[in-house]
Amino acid sequence: MAHYTRRAFLTGAAATLAALAASCATGRPAGLPAGTPLPTKEDGEVLRNENSPDVRPDWNVRFYRAFQALDPEAWRLSVDGLVEAPGAFSLAELRALPAVEQVSRMVCVEGWSAKASWAGFAYQALADVVRPTPEATWLYLECGDGYYEYLQVTELQEPRVLFAYDMDGEPLHPKFGAPLRLLVPSKYGYKGPKTVVRIHFQDSGGAGYWPTVGLYSTDGLIQPGIDHPLDLGGRREIGAGEVTAY
Repeated sequence: MAHYTRRAFLTGAAATLAALAASCATGRPAGLPAGTPLPTKEDGEVLRNENSPDVRPDWNVRFYRAFQALDPEAWRLSVDGLVEAPGAFSLAELRALPAVEQVSRMVCVEGWSAKASWAGFAYQALADVVRPTPEATWLYLECGDGYYEYLQVTELQEPRVLFAYDMDGEPLHPKFGAPLRLLVPSKYGYKGPKTVVRIHFQDSGGAGYWPTVGLYSTDGLIQPGIDHPLDLGGRREIGAGEVTAY
């Protein structure tokens, strides 16, 4: 699978704007299956792309499209497909799974990064509850903003991959993916969907949204290059995979 540098990404980004605008007009990519209803707060804030938000000036916020924040009390994570025990799980039920805490840095393909302390649960904790069948080798993840991604089960089983509900000791803020987001530290941020509402287990995969419209690799592995860490300032060289020099 070919990889693309940040320079190549920026060069090709303009060519994707038309496709992105068309998708945003419908609020859901063409062919995206309908998931669970998306409960929203009547007085909830509208989430959109934002540099240096007030809640965390050392981060940027990126969403597929603007949408209203979900209500964490009404939200449910729908898990279906090739599993023996499908279900719709509340945030309280997910918090009851064995918890994992870690510090990791999210690296964006745009060329910036930021770190945080996260808490959540590992893939296996969820798998123990829903019991995927042997044929379930892929996961399709659908998000509250209409974004979607595909990941292999083997990718989710890698160390330090985390379904996160807390950030720096507090529940995730809507701008950072509440109620639940996926962190895959060895991959660019677009491989870690935010505001996840549905996980579908299946026997085949796909490209995910961004690789279908722009110069993104389907595996999303972080490539050697220049990183601009928002929380540290300046610029630095990074290698392939997870950035562990926080």
